[in-house]
Amino acid sequence: MVGGKASLCFLSVQVALLLMHSPVHPAHAGQGAVYIGSEACGECHPDQYESYKDNSKKADSFTSIKKMAAKLTPAELGECYGCHTTGYGKPGGFRSEQETPQLKNIGCEACHGPGSLHADSQDPSDLNAQLGIEDCKTCHNAERVAAFNFKPLVYGGAH
Repeated sequence: MVGGKASLCFLSVQVALLLMHSPVHPAHAGQGAVYIGSEACGECHPDQYESYKDNSKKADSFTSIKKMAAKLTPAELGECYGCHTTGYGKPGGFRSEQETPQLKNIGCEACHGPGSLHADSQDPSDLNAQLGIEDCKTCHNAERVAAFNFKPLVYGGAH
């Protein structure tokens, strides 16, 4: 953690505001962690966040969707969202660029899971803190590797 009590207070207020304005359906509100966006992660993990922004192609993954969107059907576009945004199709995850702009790229939570509980507790067990190659295969599977000629990077420029 960086910054002591003042930083914790700021983070708690920021998380509370994000949750209050989060597009989480009320039916999901009490069911656990929700997505809060990579900027919130950067409050306590500034080195990793800066590395992610500066070095990871994932930090700008929505650009690929925008380039292709006009050529895709809604179903195809939904498939793109699954791997080029954070939390698409999950409670509190990406819904649209207008509604959830903080989740429009692949961020910390795409791999580590929704961060609200971790941001509140600071407990590493509230996320998937120990990533391995198996975690990458949701998007970087054999079919996609063959179709798009890319390979998984366990740390993807973020750590």
